[in-house]
Amino acid sequence: QVQLVESGGGLVQPGGSLRLSCAASGSIFSIYAMAWYRQAPGKQRELVAAITSDGTTNYVSSVKGRFTVSRDGAKNTVYLQMNSLKPEDTAVYYCNAHLLAHTSRTPFNYWGQGTQVTVSS
Repeated sequence: QVQLVESGGGLVQPGGSLRLSCAASGSIFSIYAMAWYRQAPGKQRELVAAITSDGTTNYVSSVKGRFTVSRDGAKNTVYLQMNSLKPEDTAVYYCNAHLLAHTSRTPFNYWGQGTQVTVSS
């Protein structure tokens, strides 16, 4: 069994910062990539940022220069540092991990439960 647990969401004023964390636990053999997605009300879920096991990162254009994704391989944890937050960043943020579990022969995508980020004055 694999679990992803997110933390760090909340209410912040425009221009403020938040740091999200996501820890993967359970019967994990190898993590290939971890990512953050978000879904705003009435919109589709979108990829915000991703990081591979070798440290390669990718961002949606709307957050480039403001958000930074990083990971601690030893802790199976991914972070999302969000600066200069805007009201349009308001969404539920979901952690995703593409990993191979000890109990499987093929890698799968696993999801966290989501954490709410609200940017409002």
